[in-house]
Parts: sequence; C-alpha cells; structure tokens
Amino acid sequence: MSATTSAKHQVLFSFRSTLYSRFGKRIFDLLLALLLLPVISPVILMLWLIVSCDGGSGFFGHTRTGRNGQEFRCWKIRSMVLDAELTLKDHLASEPVAAREWLRNFKLVDDPRITKFGSFIRKTSLDELPQILNVLKGEMSFVGPRPVTQRELRKYGLSRSAYLATTPGITGLWQVSGRNSASYDERVEFDTRYAQRKSFALDLWIISQTATAVLKQTGQ
Repeated sequence: MSATTSAKHQVLFSFRSTLYSRFGKRIFDLLLALLLLPVISPVILMLWLIVSCDGGSGFFGHTRTGRNGQEFRCWKIRSMVLDAELTLKDHLASEPVAAREWLRNFKLVDDPRITKFGSFIRKTSLDELPQILNVLKGEMSFVGPRPVTQRELRKYGLSRSAYLATTPGITGLWQVSGRNSASYDERVEFDTRYAQRKSFALDLWIISQTATAVLKQTGQ
C-alpha cells in the first residue's frame, strides 16, 4: 500500500470515528424523516397512482450495495416503461454510441426506457421520494454517495473502501457539484471526498443545495 493510499485510509478512519458519524448522523436522519413523512406521503401516493395507470407497479425497487457491502432494495417511483430491460438491451445492440455511453457511465442522456411522466419526475427528483423508507430502515441516509450496483462498485477502484465505509444517500456532494456534466471518475472523487469530510455542517449545506437543484429541475 502506498503512502498516499495509507494516508487516505487514516483520514477515512478519523472521520468515521467522529461523534456525528457514529451517532449524530443517524439521529438527524430519523428526525428529518419523521418530520417529512406526513408531508411527502400524500405526494408519493399520488405519484404511485398516476404511474400505476399503465397496469404496472407504481414503485420500482433495484438491488444496490450499501454500507459494508450489504445489499438492499433501493425504492423509487417507476419512471420507465414496463419492458425496460428488453428496451435497453435492444437499444444498446442497435446503437454503438449509446452502448459505449452506457459502459462508461451506466447512464444514457437519451434513454428510450423513460416515459414522458418519468422524465418529469426525474428532473424534479420526485421519483426518489420513496427512498425515505430506506432512510427509516437505516439502509440509506439523506446525504451520502448515491447507492450503486455491485457492477458499478468496480469502477471505484482504490476508492471502493470509501464508498463501503459510508451509508449511501438520497443526495450527495456529486449531485450538487455538476451532476449532469461530471464523469464517473469525478463522481467517485466526490464520493471519496465526502467520506473524508462528512460533518453536520456539510450535510446541511448539501441538503440546501439539493433543494435549489430540485427547484431548477436539474435532476436526471
């Protein structure tokens, strides 16, 4: 292990051992979730009813990797067509440029799976409201790295330990620091930086910046 890598791990351990990291962050998550739940529950129900009109489920749960490598179901309001996986497979097979984009970022700027209503709830981040249930269960935090799949986790390289040491979040440093334009490597850098510097003040700043981003509809 190089001196740089060793120093990084020492910094990570130091920040994980703060009082806020050990106890305060979880308490803050629970209090904020309980405060918001009565407000957003009717919104979640309304969105679920709208999306369910096509005969499919209004919710979509995808397996993600959380803290310490524990897998969990990350919940969203479904924003895609019913046969999303087949649609993606056919699209990538016929569009080499899109296939390269998918391999690079695991995202598509022009995603054929997303419905018109799905595009709206993604831009406003309304599709992520059900993740408050993940927060209540302790699988996610309000602030942290976005939860990734096992396949995506490989792209973190030496920074994998930083991701696994931090509870995934509904929002994070990446989302408020150029989410739509940042490369995946930059996303990993943001997640690592957050793991090193997480604090109550930083979480409050990220939440305030997220609210601004939602109002500007910069989600994706």
